[in-house]
Amino acid sequence: MEDSRRTFIKKAMTGAAAISVGGILPGFSARSYGSILGSNDRINIAMMGVNSRGLALAGTFAKQENVEIIYVCDVDSRAEAICSASIEKLKNKRPAAMPDFRKALESKSLDAIVIATPDHWHAPAAILASKAGKNVYLEKPCSHNPNEGEILVAAAAKYKNVIQMGNQRRSFPNIVAGITELKAGIIGRPYFAKTWYTNNRPSIGLGKEAPVPSWLDYELWQGPAPRKSYKDNLIHYNWHWFWNWGTGEALNNGTHFVDLARWGLGVDYPIRVCSSGGRYRYKDDWETPDTQVINMEFDNNTSITWEGLSCNGRPIEGSGVGVIFSGDQGSLRIDGSDSYSVFDLSGKLIKEVNSKTTTDAHNLSNPSADLDSVHICNFLDGIRSGAKLNADILSGHKSTLLVQLGNIALRSGNTLHLDPSNGHIKNDPVAAKLWSRDYQPGWEPRL
Repeated sequence: MEDSRRTFIKKAMTGAAAISVGGILPGFSARSYGSILGSNDRINIAMMGVNSRGLALAGTFAKQENVEIIYVCDVDSRAEAICSASIEKLKNKRPAAMPDFRKALESKSLDAIVIATPDHWHAPAAILASKAGKNVYLEKPCSHNPNEGEILVAAAAKYKNVIQMGNQRRSFPNIVAGITELKAGIIGRPYFAKTWYTNNRPSIGLGKEAPVPSWLDYELWQGPAPRKSYKDNLIHYNWHWFWNWGTGEALNNGTHFVDLARWGLGVDYPIRVCSSGGRYRYKDDWETPDTQVINMEFDNNTSITWEGLSCNGRPIEGSGVGVIFSGDQGSLRIDGSDSYSVFDLSGKLIKEVNSKTTTDAHNLSNPSADLDSVHICNFLDGIRSGAKLNADILSGHKSTLLVQLGNIALRSGNTLHLDPSNGHIKNDPVAAKLWSRDYQPGWEPRL
């Protein structure tokens, strides 16, 4: 029975009659969208990293029809217990605890893994899952550094698994409609996109070395990253602000809206990137910038900027997060929700499409709640029927790379000149050293 189930999925993925779905029509619920292609075949899921965002995703996956979460994988035994109990409450069946996700990948019953770990684990875990023949739902950013992203894209091509990146706004119905209108010329030719994120994050203080808590497998938590002593201000969230594990606000939140900007302008790799910023607000252990501007230029005479203000929450364009496109006949703004507005050249509002679903971009674990279901259903349909993914891994890598290049420009102090065919850095050995990273010996990601 198990072999026939998996054979059905494999045939559905490769069948000549696979249906391609590029987006969701406004008005479709997650349930109605999930039934468009139709399948009674169960998909077995492992959740990896369930303390915050992963816990929210576990609940959303568990609510989908014909989906069963069979493993919960976390190096924090407390987080695993909370997540497993929440799934048991929803499904009347408790998943198995599997602290080391590599053991879950050995299971022939497993179809897909959801990765919501710290950034340094994203690409290495997804590459291992690909090699094991599993499909992957991967939270943004898809990689810690550009080299990992390229290996991950190559892995998807080699192992032919389904990898969806968690750029969930690619599936928001009104945002899909807004980008469609943008491409149809509602503001003429769009040539510039400004993106931003603002928040009032507090200081993380000066951490002290401390014994590793009994509930934490710190060795496995570090995984591919070179070893650092455990400090009391690192886990769980503050790893974002340390280069050894995190990627800063640019990839933590910038990825989402730079992705929308790249999508709307129809661009891939830039020709030039520069960045300025620093850790300005507090004097503490935070290494990445709390204030940063990234400028990206493309060879079709367009550009994108991202402005990140981690420690000053005043809204920009009336929203804490967003993107506004400038065109030769007007502007189109997308805020933090599933909404968009269109303005003429004088700034007069000429069209407004609002969402009936509430979103909160500052919610650290579940900012878009029910709308995530649409993106997840698209991933599941990719597994069941070969449906076109709204955020496939090549697209995810391109958008992740843009903000990675911004961080490389900032850290190197140089304006980057790039090959527009692949985004590679030209004639800059200082910046090129940041294309990859050092790994703990034996943990290097390989195809």
